[in-house]
Amino acid sequence: MDFEYAPAPESRSVVDIRPSYGLFVDGEFTEGHGEPFKTIDPSNEEPLAEIASADASDVDRAVAAARRAHEKVWGPMPGRERAKYLYRIARIIQERSRELAVLESIDNGKPIRESRDVDVPLVAAHFFYYAGWADKLGHAGFGANPRPLGVAGQVIPWNFPLMMLAWKIAPALATGNTVVLKPAETTPLTALLFAEICQQAELPNGVVNIVTGAGGTGRLLVGHDGIDKVAFTGSTEVGKEIARAVAGTRKRLTLELGGKAANIVFDDAPLDQAVEGIVNAIFFNQGHVCCAGSRLLVQESVADELLDRLKRRMATLRVGDPLDKNTDIGAINSAEQLAKIRELADSGESEGAERWSPACELPQRGFWFAPTVFTGVAQSHRIAREEIFGPVLSTLTFRTPDEAIEKANNTPYGLSAGVWTEKGSRILWAAERLRAGVVWANTFNKFDPASPFGGYKESGFGREGGRHGLEAYLDV
Repeated sequence: MDFEYAPAPESRSVVDIRPSYGLFVDGEFTEGHGEPFKTIDPSNEEPLAEIASADASDVDRAVAAARRAHEKVWGPMPGRERAKYLYRIARIIQERSRELAVLESIDNGKPIRESRDVDVPLVAAHFFYYAGWADKLGHAGFGANPRPLGVAGQVIPWNFPLMMLAWKIAPALATGNTVVLKPAETTPLTALLFAEICQQAELPNGVVNIVTGAGGTGRLLVGHDGIDKVAFTGSTEVGKEIARAVAGTRKRLTLELGGKAANIVFDDAPLDQAVEGIVNAIFFNQGHVCCAGSRLLVQESVADELLDRLKRRMATLRVGDPLDKNTDIGAINSAEQLAKIRELADSGESEGAERWSPACELPQRGFWFAPTVFTGVAQSHRIAREEIFGPVLSTLTFRTPDEAIEKANNTPYGLSAGVWTEKGSRILWAAERLRAGVVWANTFNKFDPASPFGGYKESGFGREGGRHGLEAYLDV
């Protein structure tokens, strides 16, 4: 007999969502002068809070506060003292981890298991890791006395709101920079809770400033003359726009953009293990992952068997309430993103690929999309070329290892890749030839604060994480 899971919802009572939120500037929450907007719960479309929007005057205030803090307090502060604040922030994140995880799932739509077991622990780990570097910068390989750049303007996406915040803020603070950060307009709540954590940690005023708003606020921040370094994670289109805006200025720039990663399964791969890796690669966080393994390249001799096993596994995935601990796939983040996913999935069918999804009852309200796999995909299909950013997998086959590499690299992106085989020599052979910033072997979507992450080609440039992540915030 089949056993059904009883609902296991996480309590929403652990978070206190205010009716409205202001900007966080110079250590205090203040009113914004732009048009406020509402953030909603994507699982049921209910409003969560009204969020202030920063206009040009607000961005000016935030950058000025960051400049004062850099010149008078944070920049001159010894590294060992900066490290104390970073350690304190990391410990508070651990202490408030349940609150942060629940708020992230409510605002973003991702399953509570992921925000609880992956996102928040990695956030704390990044602050712990870079706290350790704060007094050792002279030994990082960038000269005996590397200096901070000054004020960093940082713009982060909606798919990993809190984790992207940590990836940006932790190395910036460790190296002596101050920060003005703009979170995505659909997911600002954990960034604003992080502002409270900065207050709780007694971080000096102006070291971290958070300005909320839509794309216009981001453009104001990127184009501000008082910014010394721009860091952006998001779409390739916006990344190109930022690169054009920064070109010809003194500003440093790092971009982490889109991806269309190939997950290559060779005929000697452990298939059950590969299936779990494929599921994690494309259905983790509803496929809202820039490095998602959205293209499955499988060797012809094992393609049918692998796809049979994959479909059986997909039939066990549970789609529903993000706060239910049994949920595997939560809500799509926004109506706009859902429309994009639907458009690209429909194009796959119209271009001749075969679409399959397990029987799946989706909730009536909210933004939902069933896990989907396409077979019979050609390299020319849109679903094989364009980033879908949803739970949609495109499957292609290959006969020889050389063909696999050629197909994997046949993309304008180059953020990540996966290789599944029992031969260590084949792993090294493939990794050397794949044009991707990260190559996972017999696993996927594994992150560590000590390991650098970044892309090639239209996936951006620069590295975040590890010792390499310090360089982007140092004058070397």
